[in-house]
Amino acid sequence: MTSQDFVKFSLQISVMLGFALLFGQFMRRIKQPAVLGEMFGGIILGPTVFGLLAPGLFDWLFQSSTNVVAVRDATIKLGMLFFLFIAGLETNISDLKELGRKAALIGLVGTLVPIAAGMALVYALPRDFWGAAVQPHFFAFALFVGMNLANSANPVLARILMDLGLLKGGIGTMCMTATIVDDLVNWTLFAIILSDISPSGSGNATNLPISIALVVLVFVLFLGVGRWVGPRSMRWIKGHVTWPSGFIAVTAVVVLVSASITESLGLHAFLGAFLVGAALGGQGDEHQEAHNVIARFALSFFAPIYFISMGMTTNYITNFDWRLVLVILAVALVSKLFGVLLGARMVRMPIDREAWAIAFGLNARGATGIILAGVGLTAGVIDDRIFVAIVVMALVTSLLAGPMMHWLLSDRIE
Repeated sequence: MTSQDFVKFSLQISVMLGFALLFGQFMRRIKQPAVLGEMFGGIILGPTVFGLLAPGLFDWLFQSSTNVVAVRDATIKLGMLFFLFIAGLETNISDLKELGRKAALIGLVGTLVPIAAGMALVYALPRDFWGAAVQPHFFAFALFVGMNLANSANPVLARILMDLGLLKGGIGTMCMTATIVDDLVNWTLFAIILSDISPSGSGNATNLPISIALVVLVFVLFLGVGRWVGPRSMRWIKGHVTWPSGFIAVTAVVVLVSASITESLGLHAFLGAFLVGAALGGQGDEHQEAHNVIARFALSFFAPIYFISMGMTTNYITNFDWRLVLVILAVALVSKLFGVLLGARMVRMPIDREAWAIAFGLNARGATGIILAGVGLTAGVIDDRIFVAIVVMALVTSLLAGPMMHWLLSDRIE
């Protein structure tokens, strides 16, 4: 990288982070998650607005150097590894044992129903409705749509519950525990999809047994062996390295090595970072100080830049297909709400305002949905038109969750 390239790279990151901060703070002021503002900021900074109003300046700043683009993309991907590591830490699998059947069944049914609805939608409509890009891996694409319709955004939901003062109560615990099942099912599907369309695969269902076996092996190693070996190893390391700086460095090494393993297997580096976080999560607070340092930097620097970059990925005007957006949004809303309410009914919960509030909370796709859509676009699972539809669905469902939960639970909120 030349000196001129470094100047341009620094300017890009500065402008992106500035827009993320500005629009993120605006969203916080109106009681919405900052990630939504960061996405809107990216749309304004990208080809949709800035690229349209000042194409010459936009091209000079963001597209004139392939070296800078490569370094920027690598930096953003590296940062997201630590963001997803933190998301994994908050996925406390032990909670499933404590809350048991009720939360697990709500989470499972609320995940499987939208997956089935998404796959049925893909096969029910004419194949050419979805475009040429998805035809070589149509089955994987159907799984991908189902996964995105089923996804619940753990960070967005946590922020909404925190703002409403319900995070530590029964509803908050129920919602957050249900998202653990959602995360495990969707990340499993995500890994299967990516392994199925990797260069070593042929992009169809014939390789599905091999893909599933590979994913199961990775999950067993990370969540089985990792949850037994990881905490013990970390306690030993804590006593032999500088605290907390040395421990943070060791944690970073573990995240990067885990990401490299899953990437080399065709399952994507993000999965490795998430799983190692889940393996180390819920093990007590003795490592909390070190993990908080990583979390602060990942959430305040890397994550905003990533979501800004997702807004800059494509032109949201030229790739906006209103029919596709309406279809995806309608099926996402109906299937997720119905799935969660069905799960609640199966555990004999009354279908009252509380059950509807849980359903609208789990209906928020938010950050996780945008991450999955971005990876799907990069991997060639979807094209720009479908990416825009999924992102719009993630934004709308996230914007809807907070106000609906506030209205439904107004008698409990001080």
